Amino acid sequence: MDQLNSPEVKKSNGAFLIIIIALLAGLGAMAYLWSKKNSELNDCMNENKLLNSDMKGMDNMMAGYVGNMSNDLKTDFKNMLKTYDALIAKDKTKADSLNIQKQKIQSLINELNSNKKMSASQLIRMQRENETLRNIMKGYVKQIDSLNTLNLKLTSVLDETTTKLSVTTEERDQYKADAEQKTEQVRKGSRLQAYGFTSAGLRMKLNDMTEPTNRAKNVVQIKSSFTLSENPITSAGRKTVYMQVISPDGRTLQQRSSNTIQTENGAVPYSDKKEIDYQNERIDLSIFYDLKGEDAAKGNYKVKIYCDGNLIGSDSFTLK
Repeated sequence: MDQLNSPEVKKSNGAFLIIIIALLAGLGAMAYLWSKKNSELNDCMNENKLLNSDMKGMDNMMAGYVGNMSNDLKTDFKNMLKTYDALIAKDKTKADSLNIQKQKIQSLINELNSNKKMSASQLIRMQRENETLRNIMKGYVKQIDSLNTLNLKLTSVLDETTTKLSVTTEERDQYKADAEQKTEQVRKGSRLQAYGFTSAGLRMKLNDMTEPTNRAKNVVQIKSSFTLSENPITSAGRKTVYMQVISPDGRTLQQRSSNTIQTENGAVPYSDKKEIDYQNERIDLSIFYDLKGEDAAKGNYKVKIYCDGNLIGSDSFTLK
């Protein structure tokens, strides 16, 4: 009894109690952070749906402006052609230069006639060219018609339509940018994570069982064990998890060169893979790569894990 009540025992019990309290506090903090992150991702998904809906409505609202602007542009271009004809009649010495401008205007008219479904951005580009050509024409008018006797048929309705369309296009583009940002946040949030790695070379024992070894000459297999994270946002069901083992010389260990996967960074070779049934819960798994008689080189090996086209975790180990 005296030993149980000794200062050393009490001190040890107090230390264990502090450790247990710290662990419980850590688990509580992790649970709170996970809940908060999950709530933020759900908010992002809902906001993304709302933004996409608003974008569709914005495109429908723009339809009338687009049609009006196309008609106004045609009218404005045709009026400029008439003005150039009048300028040529007044000063035939400048006919060549004036005809070049007429050809540019006619080319834009042909483009409007051939493309019945121009986008708002295409029409705004056309409007900018319209303004440039109009300013050039005004310069010729000032040179040739100094008394300002020509009737310049430049419509004002086009300017009003263009202003409305420009504002609407800017609003739509902002909606689009916001939706793309939210989509990217949801995509990143749905990505699985691999953690808790244990990767090593394995040697064969006399009883045909394997055990970890750091001796390169004894290695017959490479094993990587890890945990896939819990994620309620990603899609559940059958998934393929790929393991890429990179040797000290930078070569991916493979049995077939055709073993490649498409990732966000392009095609990546893999060493082996494993099919799993993922139900949005944490899962432990191991993937093995059999050397099949190939000698393992000495040095540092890198292990990378991929799933759903994403790099979700990495590890390394060394063979002597």
